[in-house]
This record gives sequence, C-alpha cells and structure tokens, in this order.
Amino acid sequence: MHAAVVTSFDTPPRYAEYPAPVAAEENENEMVVDVLAAGLHHLVRARANGTHYSSTETFPFVPGVDGVVRDQHGTLRYVALDDTVLGTFADQTVIDPRRSVVLPDDIDPVRIAAAMNPAMSSWVALRRRIAFQKGQRVLVLGATGSAGRMAVQIAKQFGASSVIAAGRNTSRLAALHELGADETVTFDLAHRAADVDVVLDYVWGEPSAQAMAAMISARRDRGAPLDWIQIGSIAGQTMPLQSALLRASQLQICGSGIGSVSPRGFLAELPEIAAAVHAGTIDVQARALPLAQISETWSAETDDRIVYVP
Repeated sequence: MHAAVVTSFDTPPRYAEYPAPVAAEENENEMVVDVLAAGLHHLVRARANGTHYSSTETFPFVPGVDGVVRDQHGTLRYVALDDTVLGTFADQTVIDPRRSVVLPDDIDPVRIAAAMNPAMSSWVALRRRIAFQKGQRVLVLGATGSAGRMAVQIAKQFGASSVIAAGRNTSRLAALHELGADETVTFDLAHRAADVDVVLDYVWGEPSAQAMAAMISARRDRGAPLDWIQIGSIAGQTMPLQSALLRASQLQICGSGIGSVSPRGFLAELPEIAAAVHAGTIDVQARALPLAQISETWSAETDDRIVYVP
C-alpha cells in the first residue's frame, strides 16, 4: 500500500510504499480498515516535526491522528488513534473500534475529517476541564484559526451569553460575527474582554501574557473566578507569568489535551461532536487533496483545513 512516511523530524513526510497493516490475531480489538479521509491538524504536524510533547523518535512512522474509515463490513467510522507508528495518512490502518464512532452512510468524509479534531479542542475543554455554565462569558484567544473559529461557535452553542473573539487579522475577525461572535478585539485590546468568565487560549507565549495582565488589571471584580484554559501554543511553548496576577485575582489556569483529559473522556464526547458537524451546526472550511501530494502541501498556508484523501 501507499502512505505518507516520516523518516526524520527535519523533513516533511514523503509519499511512498509502506507495509500493509495486519491485525494481531491475539487482539480481538484490532481491525484493518480503509482510510477515506484524514485531516492535517496542528497536532499531526507537531508530532511529525518533534515539537509536540507526545512525539517519539521512532522512525519511520506514518502520521495522522484521526480520520474517516470504512471497516471490513462496509461501516463508516470516525476514529481517533492512540500512539502508533501507523497513522491515518495511508491507504489502510489498524484501529481499535472501541476508539471510534459509527457514522451515517450519508456523511461527507472530508467534512468530518476536517472538523472533528479542531472542534473537540474547545468542546472537550468546556465539557471536561471546567464546570462551564450557561450564561457565562467566553473569550477565544486565537479565534481566527480553524479551531478558534469552531470554539466561537461551540461556546455559543453551549449557552455562552457572550463570546469575544481575539486575533491579529482584522478581516478574519470581522467574519466571526456571522459565526456567533458578539465582539471582536485584537490582542492589544484584550482589556476590553476583562470581565469574561472563561478564556479558551490557543495562543500562549508573550501575547497571552500581555492579554492576561491587561485583563486582570481591568477586571471590575477581581474576586470573580476566571478560568483560563490553555489549549494551543502557536505563539510559544512558554509564557512569562507574573506572580502578582495569581495573588490579585481568582485566576485559575488549566490545560486541555492529551493527558489532562482521559481517552475515555474524549471518546465520550465524540458522538455529539460528529452529530453537530454532520448536522451543519458547526461551520467547516475544508480542502481535500490527494495524499500523493503531501510533500508539496505539508507546509501550505491556507484558511481551509487540509484533508488528505488516499
């Protein structure tokens, strides 16, 4: 079979022949499936270039953390893979069906593959990392990316009374009003979101540090809890944190991702996320490309979530 193959953290995957998968006879929970579509998510790139905390130095390996597959019975499934050297960027892979969700026959594989991973970042954060309540106010830091755009929509669907979207690109920010954003701000105006209850942070680094300091300084009631959920780190892996901010407010910082949420916790949320994506209640920007083009499109800059189709 053919697959995208990573042989080094320093080079992009290449399309090449790769041994066809075989389910272990002693493991009744392994199943060989055909891959229909798999998304190029930030997590996929980070694992492949060695910058994600879950990366390992096992080479060669096939990237891809999730996707839409067809099993041996013809059933469509969305699957999330555990740590493995055989990901979803291949003609076939091996899955544990217990880590999958059965999909209706009329789904769009590309749409599902594009949306599930970025959508679950905010969905799981609000469901599993804090006790989010309807009527709370939410700030999305880094709202112009794919996951951030979905976070705006998901927070609103969960009953947020207001959602403020923050980012750098003003034209992209303006488009978020149609997706449910009540207000948009650039990072330097984050103090305007001072009185939110929850921050979904896809940025981290210096921009988040500056936003945090400005917001806490401007809060009308520093005794009101502020849940700051760290989800992504596009601006840096570390952030300078002023100790006074923790003493001067009810700031509570937590992370949401692999490890802070159990596999069972993620899996429990997948059916509802898939149903919302399929129903069209979450706007999805997707671009399907042949897997054979992975080398030349791996680092492509696009507003759409790239989905590879074997």
